[in-house]
Amino acid sequence: MSSAIVLTKTFSKSKETCEVPKDYNEINSHNLFLFNKSYLASLRANTARVKNRSAVRGGGKKPTSQKGGGASRKGTIRSPLFTGGGQIFGPTKRNYNQKVNKKQIKLALCYAINEQAKRGSLFVVDTLEVASKKTKDAKKLLNNLKTRDCLMVVKEFNENTFLAFRNISNCYVIEERDLNAYLVASFYSIVMEKEVFESITNKDTKTTSKEQKV
Repeated sequence: MSSAIVLTKTFSKSKETCEVPKDYNEINSHNLFLFNKSYLASLRANTARVKNRSAVRGGGKKPTSQKGGGASRKGTIRSPLFTGGGQIFGPTKRNYNQKVNKKQIKLALCYAINEQAKRGSLFVVDTLEVASKKTKDAKKLLNNLKTRDCLMVVKEFNENTFLAFRNISNCYVIEERDLNAYLVASFYSIVMEKEVFESITNKDTKTTSKEQKV
């Protein structure tokens, strides 16, 4: 069974661990794939637009006569064949949203947390706080952790802690309500406050066996 490593206030590893529920091992990895696919699709700007022949200005009058001109028949200057005419098959407004069930969103987060725990990169600390609100003190904590990049999850933002970590490029601090499977899977290591870890694991272990096989 996988477990999270408990850290001291100085981010040094202790011998204590917090067990991840056994049920997490039965979750299908496809849930994480579906959530990530949906999450990335929702981030698309969707701002590319062109005007087709029905949207461009002009038209209404037939530019040339139907016969006798010795050229092709032309019905409107809004045709894509004319300069200033509409575009053919260009990008238009499109809905990129991909629906994912609430059950699958929950399972994706559980799976991502379990994978971090298996890899030994899931850490739990009593409270994540830098009272001095100095970036150099926050960097010392990260240096003790010896990790490439880190996602830190707190119950609620503390202003001093936020100011201490905000300018560190390889660190990102979020509240529990903003946590999702994509962020957990994207970072090399995760540091959670103990209250957050207990809240997530206790809440998510209520999933039934049918849900875990999705």
